[in-house]
Amino acid sequence: MVQSVQTFINGKIFTSNPEQPHASAMIVRDGRISWIGEQPALKRIEGNCIDLKGQRVLPGFIDAHLHPLWLANASTQIACTPPIVNSIADLIVEIQTVYQLSRNEQWIEGWGFDEGKLLEKRTPTRWDLDQAAPDLPVFISRTCTHIAVVNSKALELAGITKETPDPPGGEIDRDSTGEPTGILRENAKELATRIMPVKSLEENAASLAELGSFLLSHGITAITDLSSRTGPTDYLNLYQTAVKKGLKQRTVLYYMWEDLKEQPHLKPDQVNCKNQIHIGGIKLFSDGSVSGKTAWVYTPFLGEAENYGIQTTSKEELTAAVEAAEQNQIQLVVHAMGGQAIDLILKTLDTKKNWLSDGPSLRIEHAAMPTTQAIKRAAEKGIAFVTQAIFMFAEIESYHNNLGEERTKQTYPIKSMLDAGVKVALSSDAPATAWADPANPFVGIKSAVTRQAYNGADTGQEQRIDVATAILLYTKAAQEITRIPEVGKLAVNHHADFIVLEKDIFDMDLDKIDTVSVSKTYMGGELVFEKHR
Repeated sequence: MVQSVQTFINGKIFTSNPEQPHASAMIVRDGRISWIGEQPALKRIEGNCIDLKGQRVLPGFIDAHLHPLWLANASTQIACTPPIVNSIADLIVEIQTVYQLSRNEQWIEGWGFDEGKLLEKRTPTRWDLDQAAPDLPVFISRTCTHIAVVNSKALELAGITKETPDPPGGEIDRDSTGEPTGILRENAKELATRIMPVKSLEENAASLAELGSFLLSHGITAITDLSSRTGPTDYLNLYQTAVKKGLKQRTVLYYMWEDLKEQPHLKPDQVNCKNQIHIGGIKLFSDGSVSGKTAWVYTPFLGEAENYGIQTTSKEELTAAVEAAEQNQIQLVVHAMGGQAIDLILKTLDTKKNWLSDGPSLRIEHAAMPTTQAIKRAAEKGIAFVTQAIFMFAEIESYHNNLGEERTKQTYPIKSMLDAGVKVALSSDAPATAWADPANPFVGIKSAVTRQAYNGADTGQEQRIDVATAILLYTKAAQEITRIPEVGKLAVNHHADFIVLEKDIFDMDLDKIDTVSVSKTYMGGELVFEKHR
């Protein structure tokens, strides 16, 4: 067999490897790094010689919390975000435009609205949407994805009336007469989504493959899907088909507990981390979102003395899910933003011993408002926090409206987590944030190192981390938490997954980090993306 060998020289390589943080050259043999170090120590050029021309090189990014299929499909929906949509009136115009081109019985979908950014400073209602599309169903998802607004036609098709009770873990907003307003919170969204049309496996697989190419342009070489389902299309089959259509990223799937609880046994090959596509965990929700005022908090949301958010799971569900995760030797992954939601997980599973040896057994997603004691206990138990600094950056209006300025500064205490010894990864949760390019890692990195929102608002200077640490949380730390083998750092015997930057992220103003772009992305030493000039 003929070996593929490349020698990369003249680079400014940040390896994310604490044992060898920096290098300027490396040899890649059959997709893996066989040597890495400083160029003067390079004995000879092997194979093709590629000059990195003094540019900054980083390991490929790992997005530890992502929703790729949602993100792929969002490109075909109405983007309800600035600069296109700045008011409910703008939203109505955008829906009307689609309505005029729509066929009968076709659903109109949109994503990304944030009432804090809308001129009216309120959530749209069914009656707003009815003005644009009176006889076609409309489904508009809020930026956090935990809340949706539907029009009257959609309510009719879903069978939601004044008499419809709130589902467990969900709320149907109602007006003073008890009439549904079209706003569906948490599990109530399922009343509508379960009747919406479903794309074919082939259509979704093609969308994922196309998205994969886009993510490579951001330097993202490994991804996760935190909303994986068994039906109507099984996501394992879906992503395997996407690979045949060109998806290159190493991918970990986290299946929703509600899909697995009736038949929780998985086959060994399905959970094999060495496979490009594999199942890594079981996912469930403990609460909602801060920006949507459904996170389960200890202190009520600003101006709403009785609103502590929504508890969306129970001790019984957590206990059953953790038993299934242990049985299958995969992670238990729980969404929890508010302090009460985080503590429910910690208290329920406090006596549970870790069952995995190659990474954390339990992940808490987002961890927006952990108490000091919760941070300490997570460190002691080896529980990982997968968090998103981009939320503070992009959704500052909602955070200030819902929490106030000082309480906002206390959210996502990343430095405190790290100082306590908690395993932490940065991620995007794309498309679940109000930003035009929500998957861009450099936006989240900028937020973490500046602790300033896009509008300059202070989001907590005491919780700033440095650039190197932020990169580690998107590479090495993300690998340790997702358990994808031999990635996350540039070291001997690891996959040669790396990116070349147009500007050096270590040699620029911190407030310009979100302007950094990737010029080239390599996977296994092969060029898989190059920016056209």
